[in-house]
Amino acid sequence: QVQLVESGGGSVQPGESLRLSCAATGRIGSINAMSWYRQAPGKQRELVAAILSGGQTRYHDAVTGRFTISRHITWNSVSLQMNSLKPDDTAVYYCNARVGSVWIRPDYGSWGQGTQVTVSS
Repeated sequence: QVQLVESGGGSVQPGESLRLSCAATGRIGSINAMSWYRQAPGKQRELVAAILSGGQTRYHDAVTGRFTISRHITWNSVSLQMNSLKPDDTAVYYCNARVGSVWIRPDYGSWGQGTQVTVSS
């Protein structure tokens, strides 16, 4: 089993930066990809960024050029550097991890508390 805990959220003004972290514990040796999702009030959860075992990264169009995903070499953590934040980035942010071909947090259901990011002037 792999457990994930997010941290680093907060309240900032537009244009400011935040760095989110996700700590992975348990059987992290089997992780081969990690990702960040977010869910804004009244909206569906959406993929923000992902990083794969070969170092490839994927980003939602809305954050390309502003957010950067990175991971620890052991897969024990994944980070999301968020620059030039906008009010539309306001959401609860969650991480996920893939073991083999299965993401440990499924598409449906609650993913726990996540970490709240609020961007407001």
